[in-house]
Amino acid sequence: MMDILYTGPIPAERESPMARSETSSSRARPAAAQRPNACCFCWCCCCSCSCLTVRNEDENRARKSQETKMETIPNCEACTKPTVDEMRLWAQSFDKLMKNPAGRNVFREFLRTEYSEENMLFWLACEDLKKEINKSVIEEKARLIYEDYISILSPKEVSLDSRVREVINKKMQEPTPHTFEDAQLQIYTLMHRDSYPRFLNSSIYRNLIQTGSRSSSES
Repeated sequence: MMDILYTGPIPAERESPMARSETSSSRARPAAAQRPNACCFCWCCCCSCSCLTVRNEDENRARKSQETKMETIPNCEACTKPTVDEMRLWAQSFDKLMKNPAGRNVFREFLRTEYSEENMLFWLACEDLKKEINKSVIEEKARLIYEDYISILSPKEVSLDSRVREVINKKMQEPTPHTFEDAQLQIYTLMHRDSYPRFLNSSIYRNLIQTGSRSSSES
């Protein structure tokens, strides 16, 4: 009996999972290579404020997944470019840093690298609430602050002790511009004692001083 030979198209060999993985990763490399990862400190012309461009796509995706309703605080506060002398004053006391809009911007960028930017966001939100005089606006902003930074269900919850939380829960029955005053002070103290010393020793602050000093000597 004569064997019948198959003359149709030969199916392509199935790639192993490992081969597919290597192929996909090799395809992904050019895109990754093109991704900008430069870290530079700039003073934005569009808003005359300080912002540190240290981002990558993975961090942006992670941050977006944590966004909640309180999105009224801009990425940078409006400010003028500080002088070297002003920047050096930030190292003299935490109060001087926090009273300077440019200083707050730089410190906020440092907190972001430590995944604790919510502390500054909460502090800024409390400062914004203190300026309100309209009762309905106060109630709405207080509710948003509570949902974003006090609620245990929020990904941006700040670290507060039980006493302060109890005070806030009572005050939320009839919110005022000073509902979060105790909590704001506690977070301010936390940033002062915990984050501020590391900020002064960080490359962000040191490079800023060095760049400012170099620019002053060249001008």
